[in-house]
Amino acid sequence: MDKNLIVILGPTASGKTAMAARLAAEIGGEIISADSRQVYRGMDIGTGKDLEEFRIDGRVVPCHLIDILDPDQEFNVFEFQKRFYEIFSALREKRILPVLVGGTGLYLESVLTSYFLPEAEPDERLREELAGLTMGELQDVLLAMKPQLHNQTDLHDRQRLIRKIEIEKARQNPPKGQTCFPRIHAGIFGILRPRAELKKRISARLHLRLAGGMIEEVFRLREEGVSWERLESFGLEYRFIARYLQKKMTRDEMVSGLETAIGQFAKRQMTWFRRMEKKGVSIEWIPGGDYPALSGRVMKMLS
Repeated sequence: MDKNLIVILGPTASGKTAMAARLAAEIGGEIISADSRQVYRGMDIGTGKDLEEFRIDGRVVPCHLIDILDPDQEFNVFEFQKRFYEIFSALREKRILPVLVGGTGLYLESVLTSYFLPEAEPDERLREELAGLTMGELQDVLLAMKPQLHNQTDLHDRQRLIRKIEIEKARQNPPKGQTCFPRIHAGIFGILRPRAELKKRISARLHLRLAGGMIEEVFRLREEGVSWERLESFGLEYRFIARYLQKKMTRDEMVSGLETAIGQFAKRQMTWFRRMEKKGVSIEWIPGGDYPALSGRVMKMLS
């Protein structure tokens, strides 16, 4: 069956973006980012928005779903799925092969398994019912509906908590009639590195980004009006640096804690990808840095 999408996934610091950009340049494709934080403008160093990686032999590989929102705007898996299908359909109409690259497992899974995500309208009756509940009671309601919650920050913000309950209710009670998605026939490749090597890459990259102005980036975002709470909600680099700037931890505590947290995040990403495989998503794993192996497998698949 002809493939209409190439997917390059992998944990943070695996080198997937550089390999995906090189592949897209080779096949005349375009990149679609599956990263929950790279959608935000001004969040460059902390999200690893290495735009120079998309410049191959003097040509800039077109990228989608990068720098499309301000940091105070919400973006979720429903919005990602909706925008992905719009871009995917537009590229296929032009006979361009999209290359989806990222490490946000929920986003990847939402298009690879085409599961239904409702665009829930505000439910005033439900909001009235929830208005009198405490934060703890609201958390219990949501966790009863969805025990495996992807975004834990939803549990600590009343407005987001109520909105999440609305969306989950709509998901569990979808409208009659089948939701139509474009047919996806994906070749899926994972970039895999030994654990010890990945740990070294995470450490080296972190120190490079700190030297490159990552702390200053978070400070600038705060100066531009992004709240501490919002910065911390972005997790990892933004959470730890925001706490450091608020003098809640020392620089050494920030760096060591962040390095550990990124390593744990990479482990969770791999757990998610393995779970996708158990659900029937076929991933062909390529050794990190072995671009000829990736290129060869893709060319064979497309021939």
